[in-house]
Amino acid sequence: MKGRTAAVPAALLVLGLAIAGRPAETPADILLTGGRVWTADAARPWAEAVAIRDGRILYVGSAAGADRYRGPGTRAAELSGRLVLPGFNDAHIHLMGGALSLERVDLIEDQTLGAVQARIRAFAAARPESPWVLGRGWLYGSLPGGLPTRQQLDAAVADRPAYMECYDGHSGWANTKALALAGITKDTKDPVNGAIVRDPVTGEPTGALKESATALVESRIPVLGAEQRYQLLLRALRLLNSQGITSVQDAGYTPAQLDADLPLLERALREGRLTVRITGSVQMAPGDVDGPIARATALARLHRGPLLRFGAVKAYVDGVIEAHTAAMLEPYSDDPSLGRGEPNWAPSALDAAVTAADGAGLQVYLHAIGDRGVRIALDAHGAATRANHREDRRGRIEHIETISPADYPRFAALGVIASMQPLHANPDQNNTDVWSRNAGPDRASRGFSWRNIEKAGGRLVFGSDWPVVTSDVMRGLYCAVERKTKEGRPPGGWRPELAVSLESALRHYTVDGAYASFEEADKGSIAVGKRADMVVLSEDLFRQPPEAILKTKIVFTVMDGAVVHQAAGFP
Repeated sequence: MKGRTAAVPAALLVLGLAIAGRPAETPADILLTGGRVWTADAARPWAEAVAIRDGRILYVGSAAGADRYRGPGTRAAELSGRLVLPGFNDAHIHLMGGALSLERVDLIEDQTLGAVQARIRAFAAARPESPWVLGRGWLYGSLPGGLPTRQQLDAAVADRPAYMECYDGHSGWANTKALALAGITKDTKDPVNGAIVRDPVTGEPTGALKESATALVESRIPVLGAEQRYQLLLRALRLLNSQGITSVQDAGYTPAQLDADLPLLERALREGRLTVRITGSVQMAPGDVDGPIARATALARLHRGPLLRFGAVKAYVDGVIEAHTAAMLEPYSDDPSLGRGEPNWAPSALDAAVTAADGAGLQVYLHAIGDRGVRIALDAHGAATRANHREDRRGRIEHIETISPADYPRFAALGVIASMQPLHANPDQNNTDVWSRNAGPDRASRGFSWRNIEKAGGRLVFGSDWPVVTSDVMRGLYCAVERKTKEGRPPGGWRPELAVSLESALRHYTVDGAYASFEEADKGSIAVGKRADMVVLSEDLFRQPPEAILKTKIVFTVMDGAVVHQAAGFP
């Protein structure tokens, strides 16, 4: 997959000859005909055929015009009415976190405590030699009271330490042995920006940990060896390819994660096994700004290729609504005594950090979930713009679960990208029983305001936040356009006025994602000269009811002109 950029002039030459009516000098490597091609190119949104040569798109147009690119070595695929799209771009993912989750028990589909415990118990029983039992994905709404206890986890695993990360990554659940191994007692102080949940009567730790307190246990979990991690990375890449994903934007490596994971990405690049394009970012935190900026700047110089690139920093402005750690403009509705949630940064410190990163030429991602957190993030991007006068900076805010109507137009005014994850709005019991309850009806009425930001002129990009939720783009698309669970609930959708059209959702997963990493000139749409990243779907989504999205399969994925996924039976 390396060394294909030089093919662009040849591709353009062939196009010119074809336009002139002469036979093409160079036949295609791959020719896709007989379906419909949605290009994501506003000037020419539809075509009948695509030809690929040397990793680039050689031709986009009619089926008749594509015939001139057939040759003895051309792989010609007859699509039989299937839909071709640009390769999907997951604009917010945690790649190695997702890779590691492949070896852990997945709890996100379980809706009751009993179901959660049964899945953990079965997982542990199948791995009696494992020193820890690890998992992730539990939902606040699956647990009585919204938070778990060590006794509940002890009931599933009592013979060794067990730890389950919450689906959102902001809370953890430890059993008694894990708490003891971490040295957590009623006398242990809460870390900065974290909380050890305690029994209100005894003061003993309950087993639930919030925000940075999760590190007290996570730091004790044995680290897998480099080869094990590498094999999990390759599994993750294959999974993403099978979902039609050809690009991802990794939402923040800590320094320790960079030390452990960057060599694995570099190895995959050297070995030609990096089948997903990766844009990485480096986390900065209060009191730790200069080091991450320097490291992100150095990495941007080192890795600037089409497969692995850096150039961004990320900061967490606040936490999450379910755990009352997101920063809100007004107190939480379920219990106003809990206050509004505190941001992780003093606004002036965040302004200075974003301005410094922006001044160094870096893109800035800001995690902000509560409406106050979103406003603080917008203010910080505004401060950087005023200080640096840098054009086309493309600052980003990640998640944006609640927002004040006054802030809708600020995304367009500041040129800030709204990076959102459709499945975070999945209207399951976690949403209805915890998220909406905590936010209250007024804020919930604006929950995950994709359409309102669009109408105000803001640019959206979509991703998954995997392993927070599945990376399956079809699940995300369905929620984006229907605002329903995969079971079709509630009838009519949750806040359907905030849904987006199918075409908008696809743009947010393709060309807008490329824009978010400054790569729209090279990928994100199906146009001559761009990189040959595309996906073939089993169904033409534009000619099917929305429910067909969930039944649609990825039958063919091409990245850089190479076939990285092919379903059984596809020609």
